[in-house]
Amino acid sequence: MVNTITIEEFMQKAAQLPVLDVRAPKEYEVGHIPAAHSFPIFDDKQRAVIGTAYKQQGHDPAVLIGLDSFGPRMSGFVKEATKLAKDKELLVHCWRGGMRSGAMAWLLDFSGFKVHLLKGGYKAYRHLMHAQFEKPRKLVILGGLTGTGKTDILPHLQQLGQQSIDLEGLANHKGSAFGSIDMPPQPSTEHFENLLGMQLLQLSEQQALWLEDESKTIGRVVMPKPLHDQMQAAPTIVLQVPHKLRVQKLAQEYCHTNEAILAASILKIKKRLGGLATKEALAAIAEGDMEKMVEIALVYYDKAYNFDLAKRQHLIPLELQSINPEENAAQVLQLAQKHKLL
Repeated sequence: MVNTITIEEFMQKAAQLPVLDVRAPKEYEVGHIPAAHSFPIFDDKQRAVIGTAYKQQGHDPAVLIGLDSFGPRMSGFVKEATKLAKDKELLVHCWRGGMRSGAMAWLLDFSGFKVHLLKGGYKAYRHLMHAQFEKPRKLVILGGLTGTGKTDILPHLQQLGQQSIDLEGLANHKGSAFGSIDMPPQPSTEHFENLLGMQLLQLSEQQALWLEDESKTIGRVVMPKPLHDQMQAAPTIVLQVPHKLRVQKLAQEYCHTNEAILAASILKIKKRLGGLATKEALAAIAEGDMEKMVEIALVYYDKAYNFDLAKRQHLIPLELQSINPEENAAQVLQLAQKHKLL
């Protein structure tokens, strides 16, 4: 007998059992429960044909078309499920907990599996993720100009017993025109929300959470507005690192990057840099002078960040004399404790 469960029960079981997402591949690609297996009952083309039949002919003809596709593939589904669920117990969901997951759950139950079916489907999961962004949280924001080493400090704060999430790591983007360099492809905004929501779900709401200061978008990914609004209002520790160290750090990061990729990144901010600065930056890249290229780019980035920072209310500056993330994390934590931010 198929066991229909709530999203809360589903999430508890998902830590131990395989999750089968029976939606079409395109749906899965846009966003899915992390660690869920794509197990489509219909491919994208079949789903489109059935959807068109439903709109033009109604429910019953569409169901028959679906069964014509599902029937010949039933044994294949059972064989694949057996590979994924060695103990023959698994979780199944579709978009809303309707016919697709119902049919797959019936088949696997009939074939001897213990099947847990998600009530409300992936839609219920999305509601749970959005709820994480709405919850009031005790945030501490790590701010500072480009090259101050904010992202590098976060894991060291974790080692000191703090909670942190690397937003840029989840977004696969460092948040500037150069942000995609040496990074995997970005997830969709929907899947970024899934990844972020899952991390928030695992953290304590009573303990402070450290996040790096971010704009509304990280590359193409859009930050959840309720969480971003909380970030804007939260206290921000602003790292102040000597300009020379910032330039050296960034130049070191980009010294092995392909010239064409760097040039393309500069051209993305051509209008903001101006014609002369763009020309000089491109020449510096061609000459292998990374420090000069960084100097030129920072004129724009520093101005833009300082403009945004001026809108904040609760800023706490912290002067640092190095870019050693372990040492700086200790100083950041000490300052946060001094100001009773934790």
